[in-house]
Amino acid sequence: MTERHTYLTTAEVADYLRLKERKVYDLVSQGLIPCSRATGKLLFPRQQIDLWVLSHLDGEQAQRSSVPLVVAGSQDPLLEWAIRESGSDLAMLCQGSGDGVRRLLDGKAMLAGIHLLDPDTQRYNEPSAIGLSGMRDLLMVHWAKRRQGLLLPGNNPLNIMGLSDLQRPHIRVAHRQPDAGAARLLSCLLQQAGIDSSALNWAPHASLSEDDLALSISQGEADVGLGVEAAAHRQQLAFIPLHNEPFDLVMQRRSYFESPFQRLLAFTHNARFAERATQLGGYDISELGKISYNA
Repeated sequence: MTERHTYLTTAEVADYLRLKERKVYDLVSQGLIPCSRATGKLLFPRQQIDLWVLSHLDGEQAQRSSVPLVVAGSQDPLLEWAIRESGSDLAMLCQGSGDGVRRLLDGKAMLAGIHLLDPDTQRYNEPSAIGLSGMRDLLMVHWAKRRQGLLLPGNNPLNIMGLSDLQRPHIRVAHRQPDAGAARLLSCLLQQAGIDSSALNWAPHASLSEDDLALSISQGEADVGLGVEAAAHRQQLAFIPLHNEPFDLVMQRRSYFESPFQRLLAFTHNARFAERATQLGGYDISELGKISYNA
């Protein structure tokens, strides 16, 4: 096959894998090979076929060990809703991107949601910059682009208009734990604006999730904080957009083909999912499911 098609027919995938067509049909009937019936006939996405082959390498299979059906890392309102609605059997334990990376490496999570900005390169989720370069079967799947910005009480009583207002002495600034993606982003934004973070009036305790930070503002424990637009909408808060960022799901390659993740991925093609993304606000899901890194 000299021409590289995005989707392969049954005959083409049989030739590509050096199998008989009958064997391909058997794999399809057993649900063991990725395929689509969207057009009324079997089509095989070339990229997923390549991943499927890699996930069945002898060395990788030998190292297979069960991991808990847990999604760790950063909390994302759209992901959280999709996990509940998809029937994926995944549980969530979201305490920030850095925590998610550690749990993935320790085999304590199947997936981790991350949005970690490298302040030196201004690039997101670079494996070498976040401690994942040694994971030889690492796979990164794009979830969404999200709008980050300042969350404020609905009536904005202190008339906060941007980052410069955070320097006012009586403004209480909510914040995340140091290894959270939002903490990294806020540090970079303050540095770019020439604002000394040590001079700000930080809230006494870190918020461990997007919802915790939004609640701290909603309940009057802080006046402003950095978070995603969807979290602001869920708490009826005002929102000042500052930055668009990628949010990715990282995992071992074999986890991509496990039924919990496949059920979650299949659910994202449902019309309800797109409607929910629009309702929550601040999401661009046009590249959801795109594989952004394959070790």
